[in-house]
Amino acid sequence: MPKQESYYVVSNPLPSGESALTVLFAGESQTKPVHRLGPKVYDYYLIHYVISGRGVFSTQGEEYALGAGDSFVIEPEQLISYVSDDNDPWHYCWIAFTGEQAPSLVASTGINPLQPILHIKRNRHIPVLFRHIQQALRAKKVSAQLKSIGYLLLLLGEYCEALSASTTAGVVSDAESDRIVQQAIHYLSTQYAEPITIEMMAESLGYNRAYLSRLFKRHTKVTPVTFLLKLRVDKARQLLRERLELTIEQIAASVGFYDPLYFSKQFRRLYGVSPSEYRNQIKSL
Repeated sequence: MPKQESYYVVSNPLPSGESALTVLFAGESQTKPVHRLGPKVYDYYLIHYVISGRGVFSTQGEEYALGAGDSFVIEPEQLISYVSDDNDPWHYCWIAFTGEQAPSLVASTGINPLQPILHIKRNRHIPVLFRHIQQALRAKKVSAQLKSIGYLLLLLGEYCEALSASTTAGVVSDAESDRIVQQAIHYLSTQYAEPITIEMMAESLGYNRAYLSRLFKRHTKVTPVTFLLKLRVDKARQLLRERLELTIEQIAASVGFYDPLYFSKQFRRLYGVSPSEYRNQIKSL
């Protein structure tokens, strides 16, 4: 029997003003089959919780098949789309919020654009908190702002605790652990020129350093430190070939080595010659 379509949304009755955190609106919908939103961007945060049914959320070139108990998080200016299933269209609820504290609060849970999905099947508090936010806004009282913020903070706390528990216990699927490693590879591949550390990466991605390192080595056969070192040296090798006007010191700094002697030592260890010797070989070709 087809599900009856429905749509409900309630806005914050009070203006957001200069609040550090504001819930803008909350809603709930039983979507029709193949109901699609996007590709589009928002200028606020959106968290959806799937009550029942199925659908697909797409972002950063990835597609995530989701079902009951799953959540997906949309960050401002993030190009996304999502579509309900043809046979079992999802019924979901959502909240939208903004404010200068929003980015740090969301990041503190471990959620980020490369990990926008939360698979939390047995947490009865999460849907209840969504409903409490709806009720606080629907009451249209002067307390709506404070109550909705309070419930939002509790909701983020539930997500943080659930993510922390799953990663600490190592209770993740092969697909999810692979996605975590891909996040780490993406981080290292884009940040290698900066003075980053593995501790910084783990904190940025929201994982325990030892856990992330174990997962990384299991999937790639090398440690994050070794991966980063080889990545930097390989990038330097490319610059030595293609940017002949740059000095060895400039190339070292461009790939994250701030000690030219250490750079030369690592280059020789991997390639058997010094950076200068390698460049001379290229010039003689």
